[in-house]
Amino acid sequence: MNTQFTQALFHSRGGVAALVLRVPVGLILAAHGAQKLFGWFGGYGLEGTGQWLASIGLAPGTLMALLAGGAEFFGGLALVLGLLARPAALVSAFTMLVAIFAVHIGNGLFMANNGYEYALTLFAATAALAIQGAGRFALDNLLLERLGGAGHGRSAASGQ
Repeated sequence: MNTQFTQALFHSRGGVAALVLRVPVGLILAAHGAQKLFGWFGGYGLEGTGQWLASIGLAPGTLMALLAGGAEFFGGLALVLGLLARPAALVSAFTMLVAIFAVHIGNGLFMANNGYEYALTLFAATAALAIQGAGRFALDNLLLERLGGAGHGRSAASGQ
């Protein structure tokens, strides 16, 4: 694999702060995705979510529910593990932008009115992770070492 691409994908100078950010955000995203996909935690599952998405103009609803739920569930799990964190964060950030503009924007900022503040917060967190990467304590560092991309005499896992 191209070393420059490998470095851009997996390397991160982030430390503990990236872990503190990505684990709770990842858990929240995974839980929301599980609601959409499996009906867990009081969700409507793929069929119910698909019907609702189609009713607001996001058609085909089942496909949109699968895409949104998959991005949140699998992207969230990837963020928790720090595995392919940049792509997972990028897909999650895009999903939050769609949620903001397709569902929440007309309701104003505040969640009390079904506004976009929560989706905006998740967007900001995932955008930051897409830029910064997974940080020191992530599986991405093991991938970087295995793919020979640690380079420059530095250990990606040690963060030194």
